[in-house]
Amino acid sequence: MKIVINSCYGGFGLSMQAVREYLKLKGKEAFFYQQIGYSFEGNESYGRIDNINTDGYLMFYTFTQDFGKTVSKLPEDGWFWDNDIERTDRDLVSVVEKLGEKADGNHAKLSIVDIPDDVKWVISEYDGIETVEEEHRSWN
Repeated sequence: MKIVINSCYGGFGLSMQAVREYLKLKGKEAFFYQQIGYSFEGNESYGRIDNINTDGYLMFYTFTQDFGKTVSKLPEDGWFWDNDIERTDRDLVSVVEKLGEKADGNHAKLSIVDIPDDVKWVISEYDGIETVEEEHRSWN
């Protein structure tokens, strides 16, 4: 069984290119937005990111539908969050294998751990670095 984990300080995350590839395999499109305006009165605005091959987007929001070039408020529906993906998802594994380092999100270095299929496992994490461990009992 193959499991995708983050192997550096920071935390699990996919690049925009990896998210787009993953959603494509699921039969969906990906649309990325970033905050472009903010005020203390609650007025905010978001702009669609059209060039996903540009570095420097510290934070972006992913949707499975297009809300246009700019939007004043992000909708409550249509969100996609890469942390919701099962780490054994075959399409996720495929995207990470295909893209290599280009699949890494901000502050992430993704790797694939291969374990026997019959092992019950968990992901443990310290400061974003993840390890696959055999499931066992523990008490505090």
